[in-house]
Amino acid sequence: MQYDVTTPTEYLEALEDDWRLEKLQYLRKLIKSKAPGFAEGIEYKMLSYSNDQGTIFHLNAQKNYVSLYVGNAKKVDPDGDLLKDLDVGKGCIRFKKSVSMADTSIDKFVERAVDFWSQGKEFDC
Repeated sequence: MQYDVTTPTEYLEALEDDWRLEKLQYLRKLIKSKAPGFAEGIEYKMLSYSNDQGTIFHLNAQKNYVSLYVGNAKKVDPDGDLLKDLDVGKGCIRFKKSVSMADTSIDKFVERAVDFWSQGKEFDC
């Protein structure tokens, strides 16, 4: 879904108060804790997290899942250990209603992505 907003606050206010908001807030808090120097903004009508090097993450609430966009996920997690049992596309990790966020290793994945980013490693699609 696309939200016609210009700020992160407007984006959050546009979301329905349901499981998608809960999962998005979980990921948002995780990104802010693992990447404290990154600015939260809006790009492509979704939440974005960037620094002077560019944008590392996008978050978006879709109809049936919450998306975390992170370039090429396989470059960050080549063995698939951190994203095991998650719905992963080339550059998108989808969190459906049935996924228990606490039972995933998404925190380690985000931490590794930020580490790669800070080292200048390439993981774009």
